[in-house]
Amino acid sequence: MRASDVMARSVVTTAEDATVVDVAKLMVSQRISGVPVAGRDGRLVGIVTEGDMLRRAETRTERHRARWSDWFAPNSRLAAEYVKSHGRRVADIMTRNVISIGEFATLGEIADLMENRRIKRVPVVTDGKIVGIVSRADLLRVLASGGGQSGDEGGDRMIRDRLLAELRSQRWADPTEGNIVVADGVVHLWNIVGSDAERRALRIAAENTPGVRAVEDHMVSGCRPGPLYPVI
Repeated sequence: MRASDVMARSVVTTAEDATVVDVAKLMVSQRISGVPVAGRDGRLVGIVTEGDMLRRAETRTERHRARWSDWFAPNSRLAAEYVKSHGRRVADIMTRNVISIGEFATLGEIADLMENRRIKRVPVVTDGKIVGIVSRADLLRVLASGGGQSGDEGGDRMIRDRLLAELRSQRWADPTEGNIVVADGVVHLWNIVGSDAERRALRIAAENTPGVRAVEDHMVSGCRPGPLYPVI
């Protein structure tokens, strides 16, 4: 399986001129821990994570050093810390040297990257533009779905694409790519659904998709206030 098989394509992004407060609200409302930053042309220019906003003047969590230690800290480091804690725009606090992958990166390559770089999510880009994002949670879903070891990766990909196309055509559905894993013709559904009727409808849509051998329901019924995105 590759990045294109598990990535979320409906990526929540922000702009360089967005305020730090705005992006914080975005993370809270969408229940995500990192947001790619896109330029006007859609190209990936940075990423903002919870860690970038951990120490802020507004919350009085900015780093405080003993005065004597300032003498041993380079001015560049002190200035960078000030920017992180006081900058009001995304462009000031975002990480610019973003680690990204292509759509054909294997899950093994993605896991190696996450482990070696100690990151929780990786934007997927094509020609520099954001086309998706893969998180640790997406890899975990593959593992919980049986490891994604398929004898017909092309067939599984086709099944997934057909099911997503069907769900996108339905007003009641809010399909998130990372919540659908297909392995050996078996569709694994992961999500929080607002009602039992939605749960049954998702199962039926999967069962009616050509090529599907079975459907595994891992969904949880509960209150869903709005669009649900994977936690990244």
